[in-house]
Amino acid sequence: MQNQFSRTRLLLGRKAMETLAQSRVAVFGVGGVGGYTVEVLARSGVGALDLIDDDRVCMTNINRQIYALLSTIGKYKVDVAEARIHDINRKCTVTKYQQFYLPENADTIDLTQFNYVVDCIDTVSAKLELIRRCHRLGVPIISSMGAANKLDATAFRVADIEKTQMDPLAKVIRKKLRKEGIRGLKVVYSEEEPLEPFDDAEISCRFHCICPNKDMRKCTDRRNIPASNAFVPAAAGLIIGGEVVKDLVNRAGTMRIPPEE
Repeated sequence: MQNQFSRTRLLLGRKAMETLAQSRVAVFGVGGVGGYTVEVLARSGVGALDLIDDDRVCMTNINRQIYALLSTIGKYKVDVAEARIHDINRKCTVTKYQQFYLPENADTIDLTQFNYVVDCIDTVSAKLELIRRCHRLGVPIISSMGAANKLDATAFRVADIEKTQMDPLAKVIRKKLRKEGIRGLKVVYSEEEPLEPFDDAEISCRFHCICPNKDMRKCTDRRNIPASNAFVPAAAGLIIGGEVVKDLVNRAGTMRIPPEE
């Protein structure tokens, strides 16, 4: 009988779809990149999704984040994501962690329950903590590197972090992981050199913050406010989601089989 995943099954086969339905994936950060990753996983029939993010939708998110709409401003992103996932697949189990993942609270999430972890965090200390823990526990992980301040959606590559180039965030993470002896991190990164954002005081978050979380964290704590667009973060998220789907199927050994007649 046909369902919303019939066209995917024609491509991957029945066993692969069963594997995806039995898989549990955690996505840390459901913003510009992570939101599109979740979209891929939900539309591919992944059976359980864990979403980790403490942020609420801000008007400045609308230019690039799939959960950001005028109607969702002020709502927690994990809540909006859950509703959208269930509008795609009512059978998908969604677990929400309304928290900003940091080394101090990392123990609250048991990573061993996941078949795959997706790192779409933009804080170096949090990324490193998640990578360390997955490495120690042997949990598959893929990490998103920098997607801000870029215009070329075709410049993304999938590689081991040791082979990355031109990506400032990847350089920082790579050096720190080397010092700790951690090898074998799969990442999605861009070979495009980042652009310098315009210093426009009229729309700067430093002077005109409209963030619903202004009493918690502020993007203005950063030296430069990152610039972005509708297509670069989305491209990164779609690539990451595709890699997770393929890895889950391949690692389970559920090779393609013809659809049943």
